[in-house]
Amino acid sequence: MTERLRVGVIGAGAIAQVAHLPTLRRMKDVDVAVVCDSDLPKARAVANRFKINDAFDDIDDVLRYEELDALVISTPNHLHESHAISALSAGLHVMVEKPLATSTKGVNRVIRQAKKGDRTLMVGTNQRYRPDVETVRGFVESGELGKVDSVRGSWHVFRPSRLQLGWRLRQELAGGGAMLDLGLAVLDIGLWLAGNPVPTRVSAVLNRLSERSVEHSGSAFVVCENGASIFLDVTWNHIGDGERFGAGVRGSKGTASINPFVVWKQMHGAPVDVSPTTSWGRETPYQASFRAEWAHFLAAIRGQAKAPPLEDQVTLHQVMDAIYQSAEENRDVKL
Repeated sequence: MTERLRVGVIGAGAIAQVAHLPTLRRMKDVDVAVVCDSDLPKARAVANRFKINDAFDDIDDVLRYEELDALVISTPNHLHESHAISALSAGLHVMVEKPLATSTKGVNRVIRQAKKGDRTLMVGTNQRYRPDVETVRGFVESGELGKVDSVRGSWHVFRPSRLQLGWRLRQELAGGGAMLDLGLAVLDIGLWLAGNPVPTRVSAVLNRLSERSVEHSGSAFVVCENGASIFLDVTWNHIGDGERFGAGVRGSKGTASINPFVVWKQMHGAPVDVSPTTSWGRETPYQASFRAEWAHFLAAIRGQAKAPPLEDQVTLHQVMDAIYQSAEENRDVKL
């Protein structure tokens, strides 16, 4: 691999334009060499905007591109598995937006290819890299909050327009609705903040406008082997003042919340606010999360850090399968 990482981007939609490309443009040791989208005029427009040399409408053209080191995959969900396997088979390192695949079996197929080719594979779990989430994780790991008994998380957005959702409204393309789109990220940070306990039981409710539509909102309760619980609540139809994303941790010795960020501990028999003074610069936690995620990916490629365990993705999708089964069958589901 050359000293500077040469990256290709597959999928020129919102997440590429708002998050990945602005982040990569600010990284001194990365060159974005090519962008690809099934809509070639769109790919060319994005390439011009971000000063990228080449634009294609077929991933095979990208995979034949000379001297690429890594690929970012931000295509519709149903393409993640095949695109990731193709890129890994071509010897490239891969950063793929969540979900890694639309089924647990698909997730395992991608992981096997990554291990077979000894390539770095990371899934875009950028919420883990938010500075407020990382700070709370530090309190959990140090034991300052005691045993984590529960994590509750929510992500509420307002997307009333079919144009805003597009392919996400189609089960065969998205793999699920709001629960997969938003809930997977909430579940990930819930399990991560709880110390990655083993989930054992799930109960869930999903809300659909019709039997044929994907869910526009839903809630799930996950019980873990060590007694900890994870609660998640998501919706595309939030009626309120702006988007809401947040999480709360309840431990035996303290509590913490994300957005708003605050940490409380019991000290000398009384609750005390021990929230660190935050200094995250001009970046929002969202922007900072992508910068930190990419820094981790680059370090993993260069052997300077370990990528997050891919087994985490298997667990996430097993729980997500159980959530959909629980909602469909109106009962608790054991894992």
